[in-house]
Amino acid sequence: MDLLDQLVEKRAEIADTMSGICDTAADEARDLTTTEDENLKALREDAEKLDTRCAELRDIQLRNAEAAALRAEVTSTPEEAEKATEVRVTAEPLTYSETSTTSFFRDLYSSQIHHDPSAGARIARHATEMDVEYRDAGTGAFAGLVVPQYLTQLAAELARAGRPFANLCTSMPLPADGMTINISRVTTGSTAAVQATENSAVSEQDLDDTLLTLDIRTIAGQQDVSRQALDRGTGIDAIIMADLSAAIASALDLGCIYGDGTSGALLGLNNISGKNDVTYTDGSPTVAEFYPKLMDAIQQINSNRYAGPDLIIMHPRRAAWLFAAVGSDSRPIVLPTAGVPSNAMGTGPVAGYGLNGLQLAGIPVVADANISTVGGAGSDEDSVFVVRRADMLLFESPGAPSMVRMDQTLGGQLTIKLVAFQYACAVFGRYPTAISKVSGTGLVAPSF
Repeated sequence: MDLLDQLVEKRAEIADTMSGICDTAADEARDLTTTEDENLKALREDAEKLDTRCAELRDIQLRNAEAAALRAEVTSTPEEAEKATEVRVTAEPLTYSETSTTSFFRDLYSSQIHHDPSAGARIARHATEMDVEYRDAGTGAFAGLVVPQYLTQLAAELARAGRPFANLCTSMPLPADGMTINISRVTTGSTAAVQATENSAVSEQDLDDTLLTLDIRTIAGQQDVSRQALDRGTGIDAIIMADLSAAIASALDLGCIYGDGTSGALLGLNNISGKNDVTYTDGSPTVAEFYPKLMDAIQQINSNRYAGPDLIIMHPRRAAWLFAAVGSDSRPIVLPTAGVPSNAMGTGPVAGYGLNGLQLAGIPVVADANISTVGGAGSDEDSVFVVRRADMLLFESPGAPSMVRMDQTLGGQLTIKLVAFQYACAVFGRYPTAISKVSGTGLVAPSF
């Protein structure tokens, strides 16, 4: 599929999405909600940008076809004439990639500080490319440029906790504008009952809802960079953005777990009011004794949310503790899948970080080092969370993590301040009972 075909397909997807929003409102005999109206506006802007880009590529194809036809008129053989007319726009490389000869940071600096027109043109083209790539929420709505993604791919390899849990939340695009997200949460539902007799009154209860309002937060980091590094450095883009992106990713993930919703923080799992709390008290904890508590956390979601959980979040040391446990026959209780396990409590690889294949009670486990290990009276306890991923909504800015800007704050020292940031909103409180937390003295630092 060539580039024009890809853009046409993306344009069709946007049209289908817009039609779906309008059809849903029409089927329910209501006007568009504020969120739906904002989404339509963003989609309409993306569609206009795609229409312009498609027209440009179509014009290129037509001009190439005309040139090919002229060439065919002077071609010596029929075979060469046929080959000459086979002109298609098969691909158009991104402005900034691993193989490009231009530096994103150098162009950003030159365009913002020195107003270099050629650098500005490349930055503008990059912004258009990112608008197409992240069409669900246009980058034009945010005060910054989306960083080329190849510059952030090294983030997972740096020695930071990263964002294992955040990566597994249900990802949602941020609205095009505004600093809050409003979601209707039904608190009183309809009732239903058998009809006592014919023509007698049927069960009735007015539906009532409560508006759930959450603030959009900013996670950011900065780095002072010498002008010499930007002008003369090799690979400086990858080094700086990998480090900043990793820092932002870890801060976001930590906020998704422990944020208290104040002073600009996200509202994380640990501070959701109404979640299921399971206490595991044990002076000599064992994996066998922990397992029933984990089952309690699972059943509480089933019993109160009426839907099954599908993710367990724990610290890597807790996952290792599970693997280290042996039964009365001196065999591991949690077995590697390669061992063809029989009657095992859980299965999975012995080593691994993040979503590594470990399962307990058939539920995937993600090892996340952002889980605190200093809880409890002795400041040595960790916790285990069980959640239903579909209810864990994480709204993020496009291209996360990071958009970037530059300021020449110390011009006399040839120092440039680079700021990377992203916007995010964690919506985990729609269904508090979709979250269970296991904590207590049974989860003190394990011994191996």
